[in-house]
Amino acid sequence: MNRLTIKHNELTAEEFIFLWESVWGKGPTLEQTRLAMEHTLFRVSVFDGDTIVAMARMNGDMGLDYYIKDVVVRPEYQGKGIGRMLIDELLRFIDEHGVSGTSIFVELCAMPDKIPFYEKFGFAANEAQRLKMYYQVK
Repeated sequence: MNRLTIKHNELTAEEFIFLWESVWGKGPTLEQTRLAMEHTLFRVSVFDGDTIVAMARMNGDMGLDYYIKDVVVRPEYQGKGIGRMLIDELLRFIDEHGVSGTSIFVELCAMPDKIPFYEKFGFAANEAQRLKMYYQVK
């Protein structure tokens, strides 16, 4: 591992798809991903030299709610503290942009095997059930 570099709001659609496919398989289309990158509130990427190795992004309204999305660390880089770096950067963004002295919902969805990682930051499950559907755009 070379020296890691953190970048804010520079994650490209191509880098996003590369990381997605390194962990989850076939990624979304380039057109969808470009649109998503343009409208993401905050993006964090981690590079090892010139190679992207991790990303996370966050959506939200800047006042009441933030939603952490697509936290991805390439498998060969997992367990090295990079996921913690990503979450720390996202929480720092909230500290710098949220209303001082107020409470803000920070939400995410995690696979069961990743829940202990997020609990280290103070995330906890509640009684709400996550509902989802893949809607086919006409």
